[in-house]
Amino acid sequence: MPGMSSRSLICCLLAAGPPALLLAGCDRKSDAPAQQQASANVAAADEVTAQPKGAVPAKAGIDRSRKGEAAPPVAFEGPDGKPATLAAFGGAPVLVNLWATWCAPCVAELPTLDALGRSGKVRVVAVSQDLDPAKVAPFLSARGLSLTAYRDPKLALSLAYGANLPTTILYDAAGREVWRMTGGYEWNTPAAAALIAEARR
Repeated sequence: MPGMSSRSLICCLLAAGPPALLLAGCDRKSDAPAQQQASANVAAADEVTAQPKGAVPAKAGIDRSRKGEAAPPVAFEGPDGKPATLAAFGGAPVLVNLWATWCAPCVAELPTLDALGRSGKVRVVAVSQDLDPAKVAPFLSARGLSLTAYRDPKLALSLAYGANLPTTILYDAAGREVWRMTGGYEWNTPAAAALIAEARR
């Protein structure tokens, strides 16, 4: 897109996503021409469709093509506003979730991510992609969620992953990617537990 900054482009990508992901991806609207162009510039992702509760869809938005890759070294904000990186969470499996307060599927899966984090089965690092970081902690608190308010107002992780929202990435204890999932999911189910267990193999 001539004349469009990378930050503007990622906002369009996050808002639009490939047409197949609109049912399971964020529901923010953008102008049709920008949406079509953004979709054309994004590699097609696995289709995510409605499934029975707790089931892993046939493709489930699961992508294992980057298995073994290290986490991107980009910085985002910790709850204290200081820079943080995914390398700081090494030593145990970690589930990274990119979300935003305006993304309906993201918000819908937050309670199950919260339950998964409280279960102790994996460290959950939910990183908001909201451009206004001040709204994240109150948003989580108002919903009674114990997730730590990590923030990425510069969209560094979304840019590094080329991600639509929500996107969730599982890393093993060595900080190597196991898989990533595009689209919302129920993270406190037996099917999710089986996916998380892949980080320990």
